[in-house]
Amino acid sequence: MNIRRLRPTTALVGAAALGLTTLTACSTNAGDGRTDGKLDVVASFYPMQFLAQRIGGNAVHVSSLTKPGVEPHDLEISPRQTADLSKAGLVVYLKGLQPSVDRAIAQAEPKQVADAASYTSLEDHGTEVEGEHEHGGEGETGHEGEDAHEGHDHSGDAAADPHIWLDPVRYAQVAKGVGKALEKADPDHATTYKKNTTALVKELSTLDQDFRSGLKGRSSDTFITTHAAFGYLAERYGLRQEAISGLDPESEPSPARVRGLHTIAKKDKVNTVFFETLVSDRTARTLAGDLHLRTDVLDPIEGIGSKSKGDDYVQVMRANLKALKKALGAK
Repeated sequence: MNIRRLRPTTALVGAAALGLTTLTACSTNAGDGRTDGKLDVVASFYPMQFLAQRIGGNAVHVSSLTKPGVEPHDLEISPRQTADLSKAGLVVYLKGLQPSVDRAIAQAEPKQVADAASYTSLEDHGTEVEGEHEHGGEGETGHEGEDAHEGHDHSGDAAADPHIWLDPVRYAQVAKGVGKALEKADPDHATTYKKNTTALVKELSTLDQDFRSGLKGRSSDTFITTHAAFGYLAERYGLRQEAISGLDPESEPSPARVRGLHTIAKKDKVNTVFFETLVSDRTARTLAGDLHLRTDVLDPIEGIGSKSKGDDYVQVMRANLKALKKALGAK
């Protein structure tokens, strides 16, 4: 995915200024990718940071290119950050999510790179004509033996969906890949990384099972959300995501799309319109008001901030599960 949008110059300057402070640990190392004997790991944004911290434990210093509260798609990399990337012992990122990060990594050529997209499969969940509603059927989705619904709406976006971390099973696959990358970058602590990876994968497996059991007995499969971040989650658990906008969280829906959502909400007995913590909730609240529906948060977990319903990935995912159970009428 290569999302681009117009941004105020002040926002770019602010993002660059924030970036000057994000890689302090890496900028003080001796050029071997370590600080005080610990591996310097740079993460592109929160879901990659979470993996690096949980798997690396006390053996690593982890910094993030994307500060809390900054929408990761909007990130711009400063020349200083690009230079510091070359000093990192390992860079953990998701190719295709943040074009500025992709360019900076290509320029900096870090010693070791872990690309989350290489550890699992990315999918284009399909596109629909805006305003149309075709349920589609179960089909081949890359999840053998899984219930799945094809035809998730990305409102005209044909790019692969990068939001793999919102499926605990795919995220566990990425965790294993990051663990192997840490072992390669820092063989002296390989035992630690193996142990921590195993523990995290087990925790993600429990989370997956809790979603499966928690969403049983629901009265509806359909949920409406701000942007198409939840395709993998919907696919995993047999739900149907209907996004107001496409993969770009700040794009405006067409009048046809809004009319289509009105029809979908009534037909599928939708009672909630979900919005997010890092982007404007204006369109979601307007739609909910027009349809006399309630609103709630469904967090794509692109960052953890003061409005997040939890202190880390697992806590926020459990908050998402609670919100979905309520919205879908799960018993």
